[in-house]
Amino acid sequence: MTNPKPEIAISKEGQTIPMDQASFNSHYRINPRVKQKPELREENILLSVRHLKQYFFFGKGANKQKLKAVSDISFDLKEGECLGIVGESGCGKTTTGRCIIRLYDITSGSIYYRGVRISAGSRWNKKEIKWTRVRGQEAIRKLKAEKDGGDTASKVREIENNIRSVRNEQREKIRQINFDNNNVSRKLLNEIQMVFQDPVDSLDPRMTVEDIIQEGLNIQGFHNKKENHQKVVEMLETVGLVEEHASRYPHEFSGGQKQRIGIARALIMHPKLLICDEPISALDVSIRAQIINLLNDLKKDLNLSIIFIAHDLSVVKYFCDSIVVMYFGKVVEKAPSDELFSHPMHPYTRSLLSAIPKPNPLSERKRKRITYHPEEAHDYAHGDLPRLQELTKDHFVYCNEAEKQRYLEELKR
Repeated sequence: MTNPKPEIAISKEGQTIPMDQASFNSHYRINPRVKQKPELREENILLSVRHLKQYFFFGKGANKQKLKAVSDISFDLKEGECLGIVGESGCGKTTTGRCIIRLYDITSGSIYYRGVRISAGSRWNKKEIKWTRVRGQEAIRKLKAEKDGGDTASKVREIENNIRSVRNEQREKIRQINFDNNNVSRKLLNEIQMVFQDPVDSLDPRMTVEDIIQEGLNIQGFHNKKENHQKVVEMLETVGLVEEHASRYPHEFSGGQKQRIGIARALIMHPKLLICDEPISALDVSIRAQIINLLNDLKKDLNLSIIFIAHDLSVVKYFCDSIVVMYFGKVVEKAPSDELFSHPMHPYTRSLLSAIPKPNPLSERKRKRITYHPEEAHDYAHGDLPRLQELTKDHFVYCNEAEKQRYLEELKR
């Protein structure tokens, strides 16, 4: 029998540590009963999102309404990679980031970090129990109505056994989901940090900059004031500020400086995954360049993996290795950055790219804006339903079989 391949973990100091499964669980204080996929670590996948759904419910009783903010999306992020998530306002970009960092209890699906499930939802499992019972009871009523002789009883028992089997299987999965959600490793979650979109609202105006940045350290039990102050000063210098700024309040800073404070607050926890939720959308153009260059330097110096949420495709092309395009809560296209800009396949992606202004007035005058109308661009009325499919290596498009063949023909030209 061959020895299992050793797992790799990354320490806070950036060192790679070979580990077997037991050592990995011990290092990150993970309950071994939590669902894990060690093969994700072997494939160097840091984050894996599987069939993520996030619904919000409003009202009560007959007036209860459901908003599908994120509807069944999946993607992977490798260590050291920068993944851009783009789309129009309201498409689910920010919700996806907040689900990953566990600001929301997700409705359905699973999120794995370093192969460990850190969040899961059980709505699909509960619906599977419900609709299996409903369909089974309907089938039993039809059988009894037909009065097919002695065969009816055995068929009814078979349907009832199937209902019972599905119920027991899904209940066991729900128990595992609840266990995983309640036994998440805090040490593992600390490696995921977020830079929020609005630098004004994300900083407490009643706290000094030092208190804001070191709040995470205090929560984790680091109460040595001298050491914490030194760490804060180091982080401020890392993001381009100085020690004198530590004693000031947020209202004393410009928008770009506030965003740097938000970045310092995230970096002081030594993250391995940084989620940047439109960190430059509220900033002037010159300040945007400074923040992007800062994030680029930090990515290289600290070996960070980044999820960069934005609506500015030109920035995403410069900054990100691969891009996920979202529309109405779904991933409609995912590809490496250069590939997406060279061969956009989905009509919505083409519409987004056509909206990018050109710096040359002559070419800008000739630019043609493509408008995306889903009811005209797609025909899903004949049962050929769409799903995320791979056209070429690492290039995925949300399409049905007929569209896939058409896209492949376009790529050959």
